Amino acid sequence: MPYRRLSALIAATTLTACAPGAADYEDPFVATGEVIALSGGQAGPAAACLTCHGIDGEGDGAETPRIAGLDEGYMIKQLNDYGSGLRPHDQMSPIARRLSDEDRARVARYYADMPARAAAPAVAPRADLIAEGRALYHQGLPGQAVATCAACHGADGQGVGAANPQLTGQSPAYLAAQLRLWKNRDRRNDPLDAMGAVARPLSDRQIEAVSAYAASLPHPSLE
Repeated sequence: MPYRRLSALIAATTLTACAPGAADYEDPFVATGEVIALSGGQAGPAAACLTCHGIDGEGDGAETPRIAGLDEGYMIKQLNDYGSGLRPHDQMSPIARRLSDEDRARVARYYADMPARAAAPAVAPRADLIAEGRALYHQGLPGQAVATCAACHGADGQGVGAANPQLTGQSPAYLAAQLRLWKNRDRRNDPLDAMGAVARPLSDRQIEAVSAYAASLPHPSLE
């Protein structure tokens, strides 16, 4: 290529890169939380959020949680913790590691703005477990220094502050699975280990019971 043509090409490329707004361009296929949720963004189509969490973020009624309507900051922290290994998960950790900080924030905002719909539990709640779980939820285990769930998640399960998520609209299976992860130290993304301290003294029956009760609490925006 003649020298003059090469110089002109370099100059044109430089001018294009420096044009107003060029550096701020965002690929429309990854630029919004909705597109990331539907396509998986940089994590790829197999990682699309809706494949597990549902088109409305409602979860599957089993061990895949409702994410619609959760606090945006809480969801960003969970994605960060999946990516860093503080909350290891076979599916979520690889997905989170492939999303940029910006994309994590976008998809969290998208689901936070959704109405808090929830899937019906895959297994019908048991009245006996709900009755047992009520006392655990509101009273804890004073003799074992186990705090009440209501202290952080509210008497109505709506959460107390952004760091303590809503429990309503989650399935009993999901809540029980998380308590077991805390108990076994397989989930460790609570800075003060508050959830680990609560979960470790609980028996399997107590975990099932308090999870059944928490999942039974109503939420005014659930459909």
